[in-house]
Amino acid sequence: MSEPQTSVEQPSHDEFAALLEESLANVALEEGTVVKGTVVGIEKDVAVIDVGLKTEGRVALKEFGATAKSEDFNVGDIVDVYLERVENALGEAVLSREKARREESWVRLEEKYKNNERVEGMIFNRVKGGFTVDLDGAVAFLPGSQVDIRPVRDVSPLMNVPQPFQILKMDRRRGNIVVSRRSVLEEHRAEKRSEIVGRLEEGQVIEGVVKNITDYGAFIDLGGIDGLLHVTDMAWRRVSHPSEIVNVGDTVKVQIIRINTESQRISLGIKQLEADPWEGIASKYPVGARFQGTVTNITDYGAFVELEPGVEGLIHISEMSWTKKNVHPGKIISTSQQVEVQVLEVDAEKRRISLGLKQTQENPWSAFAESHPAGTEIEGEIRNITEFGLFIGLEGGIDGMVHLSDLDWNKSGEEALKDYKKGEMAKAVVLEADAEKERISLGIKQLGGDPFEGEPGAEKLKKGARVTCEVTDVKDGGLDVKLVDFDLPAFVRRADLSRERSEQRPDRFGVGEKFDAVITQFDPKNRKVNVSIKALEIAEEKEAVAQYGSTDSGASLGDILGAALNKAGDGDEAPAEEEAKPKKKTKAAAKAEEKAEDKAEETADESAEETKDEASDESSETDK
Repeated sequence: MSEPQTSVEQPSHDEFAALLEESLANVALEEGTVVKGTVVGIEKDVAVIDVGLKTEGRVALKEFGATAKSEDFNVGDIVDVYLERVENALGEAVLSREKARREESWVRLEEKYKNNERVEGMIFNRVKGGFTVDLDGAVAFLPGSQVDIRPVRDVSPLMNVPQPFQILKMDRRRGNIVVSRRSVLEEHRAEKRSEIVGRLEEGQVIEGVVKNITDYGAFIDLGGIDGLLHVTDMAWRRVSHPSEIVNVGDTVKVQIIRINTESQRISLGIKQLEADPWEGIASKYPVGARFQGTVTNITDYGAFVELEPGVEGLIHISEMSWTKKNVHPGKIISTSQQVEVQVLEVDAEKRRISLGLKQTQENPWSAFAESHPAGTEIEGEIRNITEFGLFIGLEGGIDGMVHLSDLDWNKSGEEALKDYKKGEMAKAVVLEADAEKERISLGIKQLGGDPFEGEPGAEKLKKGARVTCEVTDVKDGGLDVKLVDFDLPAFVRRADLSRERSEQRPDRFGVGEKFDAVITQFDPKNRKVNVSIKALEIAEEKEAVAQYGSTDSGASLGDILGAALNKAGDGDEAPAEEEAKPKKKTKAAAKAEEKAEDKAEETADESAEETKDEASDESSETDK
């Protein structure tokens, strides 16, 4: 007899839900993490993926790659997806393959960034300031300055091409990654340069290709490393621009001059492959010899002349012309002009040759000095008037100078300068011609001679001489006068206008009035002349007393002269024989005459001493 079957109780709906919740709770699934899922179906362009939740999630096929298709997936394939939400409003799990790939990439990239390793990516888009790079799901920014070692105009050949990059900066919280392609290239170039530099030696001759040309030289590609061919090492001659010697793309033979192992810089030269034209330069161009050359360059301080290819000399501006001193060299010679020059100095060590242009021409200063000794009279145009004199044009294009002190004997230099104008013709006398100092001194006042030294009649100009004066100015302290016969200025002090104090008034004279006087001071060195009317009156009285007798009786000079005239009239009837005989003086007359002479001498001496003292006290008036 069979046993009766026991019935199994089926769980209720609530019990089933509780069991499901319990099973789900045991699954460690968290939002925001990458989980593994199984492809359970393919619907058009969407893959249905089960990650072990209540419902499946849907992921677009394009998230698996830009070229992904439904044929690439099979039911049962295991894929990594990113769980954004366990359940959305429709009760489905929200999954993302793209975010899963990004999370995976971030983990790998952070590890490589930590170890300073390169990463691989593709430039896929251009943005402001640079480009975006796909690093296997993670998007990074490539600044424009980090694309290449040198600026790149066309980046299209680099787009969508897998290539290495170096991570410069990562910020996972902001989702920011900055990469560089340039650092990879520089590192690669440095490795290659080190390898190439290790094979090169100074003095080695190699071939290279002109890669780039600048104002200061050309860069030569030596097969992976660039060397600089400086413009000064291109040729022994002067090179204005490197393009005169090489062009981009030319293959040139160069010599390695220097290798800097630290900076890995290589200096190259072409002229070193040729003979140095400066060898034995002193014997080829001895000092004093003359040569023909070509003007290659003109500067503010002179001009360079090529004597032969690679050998240039400098004509300093001071050696260009005997007469043109303050002009630009370009106004004397021009570039490419053929000129004759004289070697002045050779410095083989410094590779310098000093040349002279004016030395090949006649020195006008020497020629003038030889043909115009001191004292020669010349005539020329007044070329310039300065505060210290005149410049007169002379033969040979040179100038002579008339100093202010050599313009006029009697006028001051500033006053005499007003009598001349630029462009007028003027005569002068050569005072000194110094060819070595290139200086010619002229004088205008010397044309007439110094009235103090050698004018006709100058032997009369001495103290005590009688002269005729003409009033030129009336002053409170006296009179400015001119010696008529000598054309010299002189001065009459107020005290010297008369013996009588009442007559010592300058205002009683007028300009142009003439009178006689006696010179009381004659100083040729300081060019001073003082005259006195008073001294003349005293001298005349002395002569009269000496001739006609004493004035002890109180008679005036006029009385004495009148008596003398009357006596002479009474004797008109005397025989001629008696007039011829000398009259015999009585003892009284002789004594009176002697006494009168003594008194006259004392009076004259006192007046002269008084005049001398007054002249000393008022010497300042004389200067006026």
